Amino acid sequence: MAKVANTAEYFDTLSDRFDPEQGKGVNATIQYTLAGDGGGEWTITIEDGAYKGVQDGGVEKPTLNVMMDAAQFVEMANGDLDGRKAFLTRKLKVKGNIALAQKMQKFFPQG
Repeated sequence: MAKVANTAEYFDTLSDRFDPEQGKGVNATIQYTLAGDGGGEWTITIEDGAYKGVQDGGVEKPTLNVMMDAAQFVEMANGDLDGRKAFLTRKLKVKGNIALAQKMQKFFPQG
């Protein structure tokens, strides 16, 4: 998968990045709350393993909320920052379904 330059490009190419084989059985609303330059809020929906799209803004009760600095998120999306390491060093914070957060790397592979 091609690297992205910014968060907008990441979310614009998310449907191409999604691996439906790895997403089988997933039903989730995943909110991204990204701070700093290029930050914002985006929410993606996966229904029965199918990627349903991304929308600007958050939702009231996401299954998972991924929170981090936008620049570090781009590094993580490109495979230049390991998600587990980012979580352990508190660069990445998650709220909600932690098991889903761990599985995300499989259905949204890095770089």
